[in-house]
Amino acid sequence: MTIAKNIEVSSTSETSFEDAIQKGVARIAKTVNNVQGAWVKEQKVGITDGNINKYHVIMIVSFVINEDTDLS
Repeated sequence: MTIAKNIEVSSTSETSFEDAIQKGVARIAKTVNNVQGAWVKEQKVGITDGNINKYHVIMIVSFVINEDTDLS
């Protein structure tokens, strides 16, 4: 039986939404094994003096738990 878990991840970029997503996925993949997918739940921008200066995403990231992992 396969069991997956979801975690919420927040990531920010000064370049684009795509860059924020890439950075978030790359960072979570450093500490979580078996990352299978992500769903972008929310996108926001930061604005200063009428210009976008930050791209912010909130993602739900799914990963599969190893069978030998203790869930207790």
